[in-house]
Amino acid sequence: MIALGCGGAGCLGLIVVVIAAGLIYFFSVRRSYSTNRRDDNFNVNTNRNSNRSSNTNNGNSSSSSSSSAASLSDEDKHKLYQAALMSGDGELVQRVSVKIGLRNEDNSPRDNYEEFIGNHVAWILRNTDFIQSISTAEKARAYVDANLPN
Repeated sequence: MIALGCGGAGCLGLIVVVIAAGLIYFFSVRRSYSTNRRDDNFNVNTNRNSNRSSNTNNGNSSSSSSSSAASLSDEDKHKLYQAALMSGDGELVQRVSVKIGLRNEDNSPRDNYEEFIGNHVAWILRNTDFIQSISTAEKARAYVDANLPN
């Protein structure tokens, strides 16, 4: 009886720690974006402008981002977003956020951003097995590399 109680409490404690760590990490990544935003926007805008001028006959990049976002299920979007966060790479988080339709190319949030983040916290609670499967930065990056649409 005691072992069951301790096991349940240990599991609940682990879930609370994972959620707290995820939220702390999320807000620290968000803070690093706002601190470096001027440089990030300059780099993104430079790349975007060069892509537009070289791809005038092929359409713009925002339509390809939205079409790849539409082809992903909500579950896949949450997995990609979580893996990008766990990689510890802010640039990868931004790239994934654009691909799954949370942010625009200039890193500004889209209308669905806040709703997605609210849903993501609940998703984390339901998907601890997935989160444990990508528990290192290397595993998380490998997941994104294998599953992010081009």
